[in-house]
Amino acid sequence: MSGGRAAASVMRAIRVAKFGASDVMKVESGLAIPEPSSSQVLVKVGAAGVNPVDTYIRSGNRASLPSLPYTPGADAAGTVEGIGPNVKKYKPGDRVYVCKSGPGLPGTYAEYTLVEEKDVFHLPANVDFKQGAALGVPYFTAYRALFQKCHTQPRHTVLIHGASGSVGIAALQFCRQYGVKVLGTAGSAQGLELIKTEGAHQVFNHREEDYIKEIMAATDGKGVDVIVEMLANVNLQKDLEMLAQGGTVAIVGCRGNIEISPRFVMAKESSVVGVMLMSSTQEERENQAAAVHAGIKGGWIKPVVYKNYPLEEAPAAHREVIETKSAQGRIVLVP
Repeated sequence: MSGGRAAASVMRAIRVAKFGASDVMKVESGLAIPEPSSSQVLVKVGAAGVNPVDTYIRSGNRASLPSLPYTPGADAAGTVEGIGPNVKKYKPGDRVYVCKSGPGLPGTYAEYTLVEEKDVFHLPANVDFKQGAALGVPYFTAYRALFQKCHTQPRHTVLIHGASGSVGIAALQFCRQYGVKVLGTAGSAQGLELIKTEGAHQVFNHREEDYIKEIMAATDGKGVDVIVEMLANVNLQKDLEMLAQGGTVAIVGCRGNIEISPRFVMAKESSVVGVMLMSSTQEERENQAAAVHAGIKGGWIKPVVYKNYPLEEAPAAHREVIETKSAQGRIVLVP
């Protein structure tokens, strides 16, 4: 191994041999720690982030699926353990966070993970590994939705529809820092309090029957310019009704199908855009990372970690992500 070597030769990791319910995830021991080649970095995982998309992939509910067996996970934070011969930016011992940009290498639900150098980012000393595991996918996705897909400006009013999860919190923090008026929804008293603390100018309970009327009233009947949507199969029709003239819905999350009325899109000349982080160009990825770095340095990016599970309890972590009535930040795994 170039530039350092793992003290151990074997590791534990979550492996999925078939798609299905959360219990298809099993911890396997005695797996060989991979050797980094070329521009690869070996990271000793301090914490791994659990994203909703991880649950969709594990269940087989996604258009593009990894080859079996596989290790889930795109996010992690930890310490550089070894580097390939062409790695320039990192050395063993560096604190880093990881945001994998595509398939090919095993995931982050493991004691060690192999990552391409372009998907590794320096982690400041004032951010712990659990918080670091909440940076990549949530903050990169929020930035992509708001600024690379919806071209959000300070003059806009933004609604984060489902703001108490990790992407929603990231979006709130970006909006407040960039001078954008931002509204947020959550499904519990704790969630509403959290999103108020994290930057929402006004908050609404999306479990209440009249919350759409309340949002329209808060915008003097004009509607909102941008909606970041976390559960499109439930909310997309509502979003189309709440948009202002020429507004845009960015679909970040979806778990199924929905019937909509296109007349709302026609009448308002509005747009619906999909957000797929893995479709980012390298330049877009660099801009996402630069925005996160600036936020950490400036002290206004503060990841919220709600709960952590040991690696063995990855199935329970997946169930909580899907079954919770109101998210309250990030769930992470600690190997």
